[in-house]
Amino acid sequence: MAKKNDIIEVKIDYIDFPNKGTGKYENSRVIVKNTLPEQLVQCKITKKRDGKLEGRLEEIKEHAPYEIKAGCSHFDLCGGCSYQNITMEKENEIKENQVLKLLQDAGIRDFQYDGIEVSPVVNGYRNKCEFSFGDTSKDGELALGMRKRQSFYEVVTLSDCNIIDNDFINIIHCVLDFFKERNVPFYHKMRHDGVLRHLVVRKGAYTGEILINLVTASNINFSLNDFANVLLSLKTSGKICGILHTENNSVADVVKSDSTKILYGRDYFTDKLFDLEFKVTAFSFFQTNTKGAEKLYSIVKDYAGNAGNKVIFDLYCGTGTISQIMAEKSKKVVGIEIVEEAIEAAKENAKHNGIENCEFIAGDVLKKVDELTDKPDLIIVDPPRDGIHPKAITKIIDFGAPEIIYVSCKPTSLARDLVIFEANGYKTKRVMCMNQFGRTNHVETVALISRCDK
Repeated sequence: MAKKNDIIEVKIDYIDFPNKGTGKYENSRVIVKNTLPEQLVQCKITKKRDGKLEGRLEEIKEHAPYEIKAGCSHFDLCGGCSYQNITMEKENEIKENQVLKLLQDAGIRDFQYDGIEVSPVVNGYRNKCEFSFGDTSKDGELALGMRKRQSFYEVVTLSDCNIIDNDFINIIHCVLDFFKERNVPFYHKMRHDGVLRHLVVRKGAYTGEILINLVTASNINFSLNDFANVLLSLKTSGKICGILHTENNSVADVVKSDSTKILYGRDYFTDKLFDLEFKVTAFSFFQTNTKGAEKLYSIVKDYAGNAGNKVIFDLYCGTGTISQIMAEKSKKVVGIEIVEEAIEAAKENAKHNGIENCEFIAGDVLKKVDELTDKPDLIIVDPPRDGIHPKAITKIIDFGAPEIIYVSCKPTSLARDLVIFEANGYKTKRVMCMNQFGRTNHVETVALISRCDK
């Protein structure tokens, strides 16, 4: 049997979510990330546990017959995309199979499967990107872009990208040149020294407004005014509406704020969904594919059916997008979101859009649902990737809502949570996939669940 550090060849049979290519070697299951079904790959065994092996991809010995030329010059290095080298039809097939297999394995069966929808925009669709500072190789020159595959530090500076706006590419290079000229170092995650951490760029798909947030450690050694002025001199197809500086001294490699100040303009951008306008602040959740989100929310509206005179709870509501979309034909919508600035934006958005039957509450869903006095006719949940906290699920079930619509960005979390709902008096009735983030391994799933006694 193969052991750690052995080099072996494996034929990939299928992909488990999110991108775990799986094949067999002798009598063992082997998982090799970033592979495709029907590829023959060479990998190095990195883990051996409970009869299962994990390998790091070394070389593709035989390509799958359906592969096409990757539409990105960075595809072999960049960790941002998984499926630049296959057709959208094959990608949809892979994602459908992953979701349905997860549900089947969890015992979620006998539902109406409504297929998979594709975003109306498959190129340049991302309205938000978190770019990392790092080096091109160990002790190499400063880089700004996406982490390399299977690398903790190294970064690919993007010269092209199929899924982001060209303004983002121009902004990356402008910022990178600025810091190279001043020899400003990136923040080293192991040594906890250096300055530059992340660059977050957001752009309204309909408005073209651009919000830029530079995230650094607090020990800056450059002029923030010079930084803002360089960006403002850059030619972009959209209009820069705000430039921010966020200090983050956390050891965790995440975008978070110890303090944030405005260097230019304002701390939010605006965009539209359907005929509604939304103010989106720097740290607020807003679907990262605006036009894809319209199709996703159309699925939600379809599953909700006739919402007239219904009281709806919108849990994990972000800036209140679903709440306001559902408000038009409902009696009342109550939204809960843990990010306070998102709730403030939701309230402003509702007022701006002339919506008066939405109530927004800032706080953790787990705690705030205890304070709700309305009895819901429909609950919509759109939780973070980790799904719903187990204690929060219990509280949601206790409301006894006739129907719940679950919008999931991680099907493993969805399958786990649906098991809990079905063990407590609910049944999964309908499921639909939404390929909102083409070329990546992500897939949205919408599930309608109903109380068995209704």
